[in-house]
Amino acid sequence: MFYVTARARCSGVSVASYRAGKSKRRAGDTFSVVTYLKKTLVRMISKRRLSVSEDKVSLTADTSEARKQPLSKKTKKSHVHNEVEENDSVFVKFLKTSGITLKTGESQNQLAVDQIVFQKKLFQTLRKHPSYPTIIDEFVSGLESYIEDQDSFRNCLLSCERLQDEETSMGTSYCKSLIKLLLGIDILQPAVIKVLFEKLPEFLFEKVNSDGISIPRLIINQLKWLDRVVDSKDLTTKIMQLISVAPLYLQHDFVISLPEILGDSQHADVGKELSDLLTENTLLTVPILDVLSSLQLESKLLIKVRQLVMSKLSSVSLDDLPVIIKFILHSVTPTDALEVISELREKLDLQHCILPSQCQVSLSKLRNKGQASFSGNRENSSQDCVTLLFDVIKSAIRYEKIISEAWIKAIETTPSETEHKIFDLAMLLIIYSTNTQTKKYIERVLRNKIRSGCFEEDLLQGTFYIHYLVLKDVCPSILSLAQSLLNSLDQSIISFGSLLYRYSFMFFDTYCQQEVIGALVTHVCSRNEVEVDAALDVLLELVVLSPSAMRMNAVFVKGILDYLDNMSPQQIRKLFCILSTLAFSKQHEASSHIQDDMHMVIRKQLSSTIFKYKLIGIVGAVTMAGIMAADSRSSNLTSESGDLSNEECTQVISLLQLVHSCSEQSPQASGLYYDEFANLIHGRMLAPEALEWLGQTIFNDFQDAFVVDACVVPEGDYPFPVKALYGLEDYDSCDGIVINLLPLLFSQDFVKDGSTLTSQESDQKLVSPLCLAPYFRLLRLCVDRQHNGNLEEIDGLLDCPIFLTDLEPGERLQSMSVKERSFLCSLIFLTLNWFREVVNAFCRQKLPEMKGKVLTRLKHIVELQQLLEKHLAVTPDYVPPLANFDLETLEVTPHTSTAISAKIRIQGKTGGKKRKADGSKTSSPDVLSKEDNSECDPTPAERSQQEKEFKGKEEKTSVSLQNYHAFFRELDIEVFSILRCGLVAKFILDTEMHTEATEVVQLQPPELLFLLEDLAQKLDNMLTPVARRVPFLKSKGNRNIGFSHLHQRSAPEIAFRVVQLLNPMCNHLENIHNYFQCLTAENHGVVDGPGITGQEYHIMSSCYLRLLQIFHGLFAWSGFCQLQNNNLLYSALGTLASRMKPGERDQSMEELLRQSFHYLQNFHASIPSFQCALYLIRLLMVILEKSTAPAENKRQIASLAKQFLCRVWPSGEKERSNIPNDQLQSLLGIYLEHTDSVLKAIEEIAGVGVPELMNSPKEASSTFPTLTRTTFVIFFRVMMTELEKTVKGLQAGTAADSQQIHEEKLLYWNMAVRDFSILINLIKVFDSRPVLYACLKYGRLFVEAFLKQCMPLLDFSFRKHREDVLSLLETFQLSTRLLHHLCGHSKIHQDTKLTKHVPLLKKTLELLVCRVKAMLILNNCREAFWLGNLKNRDLQGEEIISQNSQESTANESESDTSFHVSGSQAAKDGEEDKASDGEKEQESDDDESDDDSD
Repeated sequence: MFYVTARARCSGVSVASYRAGKSKRRAGDTFSVVTYLKKTLVRMISKRRLSVSEDKVSLTADTSEARKQPLSKKTKKSHVHNEVEENDSVFVKFLKTSGITLKTGESQNQLAVDQIVFQKKLFQTLRKHPSYPTIIDEFVSGLESYIEDQDSFRNCLLSCERLQDEETSMGTSYCKSLIKLLLGIDILQPAVIKVLFEKLPEFLFEKVNSDGISIPRLIINQLKWLDRVVDSKDLTTKIMQLISVAPLYLQHDFVISLPEILGDSQHADVGKELSDLLTENTLLTVPILDVLSSLQLESKLLIKVRQLVMSKLSSVSLDDLPVIIKFILHSVTPTDALEVISELREKLDLQHCILPSQCQVSLSKLRNKGQASFSGNRENSSQDCVTLLFDVIKSAIRYEKIISEAWIKAIETTPSETEHKIFDLAMLLIIYSTNTQTKKYIERVLRNKIRSGCFEEDLLQGTFYIHYLVLKDVCPSILSLAQSLLNSLDQSIISFGSLLYRYSFMFFDTYCQQEVIGALVTHVCSRNEVEVDAALDVLLELVVLSPSAMRMNAVFVKGILDYLDNMSPQQIRKLFCILSTLAFSKQHEASSHIQDDMHMVIRKQLSSTIFKYKLIGIVGAVTMAGIMAADSRSSNLTSESGDLSNEECTQVISLLQLVHSCSEQSPQASGLYYDEFANLIHGRMLAPEALEWLGQTIFNDFQDAFVVDACVVPEGDYPFPVKALYGLEDYDSCDGIVINLLPLLFSQDFVKDGSTLTSQESDQKLVSPLCLAPYFRLLRLCVDRQHNGNLEEIDGLLDCPIFLTDLEPGERLQSMSVKERSFLCSLIFLTLNWFREVVNAFCRQKLPEMKGKVLTRLKHIVELQQLLEKHLAVTPDYVPPLANFDLETLEVTPHTSTAISAKIRIQGKTGGKKRKADGSKTSSPDVLSKEDNSECDPTPAERSQQEKEFKGKEEKTSVSLQNYHAFFRELDIEVFSILRCGLVAKFILDTEMHTEATEVVQLQPPELLFLLEDLAQKLDNMLTPVARRVPFLKSKGNRNIGFSHLHQRSAPEIAFRVVQLLNPMCNHLENIHNYFQCLTAENHGVVDGPGITGQEYHIMSSCYLRLLQIFHGLFAWSGFCQLQNNNLLYSALGTLASRMKPGERDQSMEELLRQSFHYLQNFHASIPSFQCALYLIRLLMVILEKSTAPAENKRQIASLAKQFLCRVWPSGEKERSNIPNDQLQSLLGIYLEHTDSVLKAIEEIAGVGVPELMNSPKEASSTFPTLTRTTFVIFFRVMMTELEKTVKGLQAGTAADSQQIHEEKLLYWNMAVRDFSILINLIKVFDSRPVLYACLKYGRLFVEAFLKQCMPLLDFSFRKHREDVLSLLETFQLSTRLLHHLCGHSKIHQDTKLTKHVPLLKKTLELLVCRVKAMLILNNCREAFWLGNLKNRDLQGEEIISQNSQESTANESESDTSFHVSGSQAAKDGEEDKASDGEKEQESDDDESDDDSD
């Protein structure tokens, strides 16, 4: 540590600034330091041996006598005012004359004049002496005699004392020593240096005096920072010889002093000697490297030393690392920076330097307990060395940009997860905070590493544990990085940013913890849904892991309560969960003020007259009740029963009663309360005592409100006859029960209308039918919890009928009033929601009879939905009753634009903008959607739209129930266990409970489709492959409406449930596959054969599509990229692979991927629709992406895509293709991207398929039936896009490439230009606006790629392949001429969409002219190029007559030109339209066109 400190004090100072010039070495000075040192050492050793043999007592006496002798001299001389006695010594006389008085003993020598004046006087005295230069020898001899006394020698080495009465204005407070002053005189310097080196060996092996003064160090200090060194080479030699024989502790000091002694001219020699010394004595590694870092050395020497140090880096001690790393970084050059840093990060592993055993133990404690003590477990010295090491690295990367960039690059190019170290992540964080210019680069590297799984939680946790002291200093930068990561769209990156916040809070001090909480609160208030969710999740984790620290920052968290307006219900639940956990933790006294604040906030919200705040209060109160009960249970584990105390139970019940009383006046508030309460019970967060009280209360209230006896006939003036419908049991007596739905709904409508109620109705408590479904959900969850899943107590509600009326509309539907139709619609909605909750409740029952009843209810749901569609079709302005009571549904209205009346339908085209959720958009075949390349999955509404689009006459209307999704109760994820049902035997019992008959119930295609559609919606909402950013000022809750129960589960849990359903879904997929295989066999392969237009065919086709969507949604889930979900992916692939080879176990992931790919590929033969084909391809691509050897499967995808493109698909109504444009574009793009040769595929389509289309009477290609006149624009645009993308990705040739490579690339470009020419010439036949637009846009891009990628190849291929190059240019010339005609066509028709591409295209064509001319000049063929005028023509080649056509062409020659490249050098001037063996190219229009483009 001393060496680093000593070096730091004098680093950065150049010795050269103090020295100038050289002086000759004194003649006859042949003194050898090495010889003298050896003699001295021998003499000293012999003396020591002699002293050992002497008597100890005499030795002590001699020592005492020797000590007394200087004292007596001192006393004697001090009698004469401490001066040296006058003698004839030249040394003493000249010094006194010049201004120095020598003292004896411990007194300092006195300097009477200024130091510079003394040196000048002494120099003149010596120089002007008659006996010069022999006088110098006498002077030096006197010096030698004087310093024989050790005290006198010490005084000469220490600074002189300045006489105060003679101090002048030029003087300084510090005076140099006598020896230092003498060394400053050039004529004395060599002799004095010689004397010093002769004297120095006497003190090499002596211990440091009691006063701490070391004579050798004093001597070396005299040589530092001399203004001028007369003979620097001789001085260097002597010092290096001295270093070779000195003891180790002095060697360190001597080596470190070298930069302050040597001149710049000696750096090279000293560096070489030090490098040799480094190999001989490894103990001097630190001082030598410290010195080498300060010397100006050749790069070869530095590289040699660096390689030597690098080889020993893994074995050096931690104390030596800072200096070693400093030298390595100092020796880095731009050419070898990446190589050096890469080797350095491989060999530098601090994790094993800082007590690795303690590190592992503490890390395990941190994982298990969530928190640990981070002080007192590690060595302070180790941490100091690590801190010093990072300071060295910080300094290097701050001032050397190449080091920071090389370090980032070295980490970026590390491919494997196992090769990354804790030090890598720490360095990225350090560089991020030190070098602001690389922040974006580091963020990009971090994102890529996180996506690839290289940076996981364990690595980040270890980084914070080992280097938390270093990272604490860069806490603001870490929080800035975390903020940036939380703005990402990738869930893995968001999770990493959340971990940065979490560990920053856990490892850093109180100030940093406040900054973390402040940053998280800012995220919560940002209105960005992703950021809010992530920040709340972090706060929730911190509350559990560090409750005491979080309680200190509770005031910041409470500030979020002011931003509840912009939060979703799930986010509000999280916030109240955080605050409630802080308030009702085990240490109640410390958080009593938080409890009071929580109670005040909730009571204020519950009593608010603003309905939204009342709903927020309900959510908060129920959440707080759950936390109170849960925390009380955990704190009473020491009690015997572990139950709530009476006081705590009373608090929970009173809070729930308060919520109930505040919400009972509003059906929506009551519904929200019931749903929130049900979620509380479902999460098992309510104490048994409160649950027991609740269960009895709910059961009684539900019976009183909604259930009546079957024998009681409703009385009242109802508009429809009341009947008990949809009962599953035949009741012969009056013991049955009925759901009293129609009377309740009718009573509610009467209350709204202000009508009076009958006396019987007024006596009963009025309950809204809206609460039927949520109240039943609360009831069944309560019973389920109390009886461990047994629902026998309420199983009568599964098969009981409902008071309804005849819902089949018939002919009288049209004659009903609007109010009556709305009443029937509401009745159907409420019945559907009741059945949905019944299915939710009983779907997990194991008895076959119960399963059969659930399937029957599922069938009723499908039937009622079909009835509802008919009712909604004639009730366009109807608003259904609420079914989901979250805050997000407050302002939700149904998207009724699909249920349009005839009048609205007629005005459809002029109606302007429609609601985005409509899902019934249609477009002209030539008008391309801007979202053709979107990767988003189609909404479930597309099924009904695609089947019913263009169907029927104009007066017929259709309704998609997907637009009313928010008004249906949500199906639980457990409902999909019904997919496992096969044949279910349902027993019909007689009155004596004997089996009267047996009925077999099976899941039918309509019910299967219903379940699959709902499951596909859930996966689309939860397992999205890419996170969706919420647009600015757009309601973020619209997408989540109807999924409130789903969002209370995690995405991995949903994925796990779906993986468990893979096996039954594969069964259904195979059954549907067999169905279509049989249908195809019956029709003998005829596409439009009998059976494909029936209802069953469309349902089975839709089931096929939904199954493929579910499979795709599951395997495309981004969570499978995370390490913790690998087992789930393995299980899912194992299920698919087992369908191919059942019984095989312990297969590798790659083998499972291969078998799963082949299993799914086998379904291609039975694909019924083009959309199914696209989803099958996408599913196979998702499987392919996870494979490490995708080459073979990639070709199979291309082959499969081509089969689908070459297949005849069933057409829609009115002979119109039912292949959507975006789907065709996607499939064609997949084919061209995965095929082995894009150019051959394009040539096949454009050269074979398109001519067949032009000559076919059916307006379709026989080779590619999907290529029709309607879809030609899709094919054309995709082919142009892929052609441009392909040639752009081809590397430009270089002259250093081999001849074979040149020929291959030239052949490739010949094919590309030929394809381009074929495509461009198609605009003569297909001249629709979208085709011309694609031609202008991608034509320019192709020409630009030709300039950048092909022209350099032609430069050095022209001479050897002259004919091939000329042929290539000639073909390209024909295409560019047609592009010129297209520019004129666009200007004539004044089409702004087309003309905006004209200026850029013209500029590119002009560059092509110049570039071709440069290529010919380069190859000494300038005479083959000539320029001429070119007329403007339309697409058919006819000349365009402009208003300036009659004028002279003199002014046009500058703009309307063409060039010819002639192979025979005999092209004639004026041959404008005749093509030669070269190229003819145009670059601009006429004057009028130029004016327009400007």
